[in-house]
Amino acid sequence: MRTTLVQQVANVEAAHAQVEQAHAQLAAQAEELRRSNRDLEQFAYVASHDLQEPLRKVASFTQLLQKRYGGQLDERADQYIHFAVDGAKRMQRLIQDLLGFSRVGRVGREVVDVDLGDALRTAIEQQSEAIEESGASVSYDDLPTVQGEEALLVQLFANLVGNAVKFHRPDQPAHVRVTARTTDEGVELACEDDGIGIDPQYAERVFVIFQRLHAKDVYDGTGIGLALCKKIVEFHGGRIWLEQPASGVGTRVCWTLPTSGVATNDPAPPTTVPESPATATNGAP
Repeated sequence: MRTTLVQQVANVEAAHAQVEQAHAQLAAQAEELRRSNRDLEQFAYVASHDLQEPLRKVASFTQLLQKRYGGQLDERADQYIHFAVDGAKRMQRLIQDLLGFSRVGRVGREVVDVDLGDALRTAIEQQSEAIEESGASVSYDDLPTVQGEEALLVQLFANLVGNAVKFHRPDQPAHVRVTARTTDEGVELACEDDGIGIDPQYAERVFVIFQRLHAKDVYDGTGIGLALCKKIVEFHGGRIWLEQPASGVGTRVCWTLPTSGVATNDPAPPTTVPESPATATNGAP
């Protein structure tokens, strides 16, 4: 019995040593991953920032070339100039989006109480031109107040509403609705539209940076918008995913924000953003 006990103690000590070794290796790998992520984010920021100045010159001079000599050369030359201007503009937008993506969680601002209703209204105002041009409407529930970085949460709403407006059906303007409910995870929000929708097989792919489901000549964009949304939500401790709308038409993007720091607003009377061809209504059906 004594020999058996000694052997069992030795086995336990050996197992404990293996666990400690595995834990140390895991900690080292986690630290290496954090360091690698920091380096990649720093590289993305520096590379994007340093690319801005020469690209600004390229864009400026190609636009001057188009303005001064457009129509004076042959048709092919005008086409070449157009391609150069368009390429420079798209590269500028790509760099700006990449800079925004790299700043999330790296360039910290003060964490404050953010009224999500105010954040959404600010986002709608930012997207007002696209909303008005397409004749879209945006409605929303009374939204709670959470703790977070206000600018990032405004960007989150702006990207989701902007996508919903952009990917509307050709024969009808977009109808977008933002809702919120309390769950075990905290607050669950959803942005639902009746647009062209996303095939379920691409439900994960759409949140990967630079992934596009449509050709750039059909829908403009850089493929960063939903990846940025994912990064913002995860930075705030939540998660984001796609669901099939109950109607079977359009897209429904859902995301959570944790319970910590969340306080529900007192019920408020319905509020309406000043109406135009694009309307945004609080509490509309």
